Amino acid sequence: MNIIVQTPRLIIREFLPQEKTVYLDHFTDEEVCKHLPKRSREERTTIFSTALTNYAATKQTGTWGMFDKLNGNFIGSCLLRPFNDQPGVLELGYSMEKSYWGKGIGTEMAKAMVNYAFTYENVKEVVGVTTLENTASQRVLEKAGLLRMDDVEKSGEMVAFFKKQKV
Repeated sequence: MNIIVQTPRLIIREFLPQEKTVYLDHFTDEEVCKHLPKRSREERTTIFSTALTNYAATKQTGTWGMFDKLNGNFIGSCLLRPFNDQPGVLELGYSMEKSYWGKGIGTEMAKAMVNYAFTYENVKEVVGVTTLENTASQRVLEKAGLLRMDDVEKSGEMVAFFKKQKV
């Protein structure tokens, strides 16, 4: 298991194969999925399997698990992925168990992942998108230093768009 980032309360690391059920069960909660792209369990299984395979190829992008540093409990997942095939631009995404909402965990994760992304010389910008209604995630992105830009269209839907450039 490779740890990507540690913060005072989080361990962000590669998923282990035996954590597939924990990962998949996370996406059965309608409230957790309210602002996420709609995906079937099969699609989520493919995402998980692809993440495991890709760990051998790169540490710069991927889907990782967030775990409570105190007790090891699963908090959610986060990702960094190329954004719209733009060189040097990565998109930050995440989802969290409801029991961790409103505790600053999202902001802690987002700050850590932005800093992690910028450790790579070729990464010049980190972006984030949310549904227009997802004001909680918008606050997370802003607290992590991303600036709100004009809304953009993604997958046929207008979304709030945020970005932070490497200084």
